[in-house]
Amino acid sequence: MSTREREKAKVRKAAKVAAAPRASLRNLRMSPSKVRLVVDLVRGQNGVDAEAILTLCDKKAASHVLKLLRSAVANTEEKGVGSAENLKIKTAFVDEGPVMKRWNSRAQGRACRILKRTSDITIILDK
Repeated sequence: MSTREREKAKVRKAAKVAAAPRASLRNLRMSPSKVRLVVDLVRGQNGVDAEAILTLCDKKAASHVLKLLRSAVANTEEKGVGSAENLKIKTAFVDEGPVMKRWNSRAQGRACRILKRTSDITIILDK
């Protein structure tokens, strides 16, 4: 390995350590619009308050977002950046994942398309 490659590797490693703690969930079999309702509740909250909100929320997506939030906090503690009490959800967003296309039979030989949507959720924490 040449010296230049080692220098690049050190820079990449330093950038990775300095990056904000995050967690992402991909291909969740739930519509992004349903998940966004839950993510909007916790965006900007601190870690403890967000966990309390998600625990009391009745929506199905809340359990998935809560598990993702706990994963992000665990990633933070693993890196030694901080604990859940002094962390804040800096950014939380839901993107659309791949869409499964299915067909449903209708009257007179017709077919209707059914779109089974998936979601990609990302949570980024900050002090």
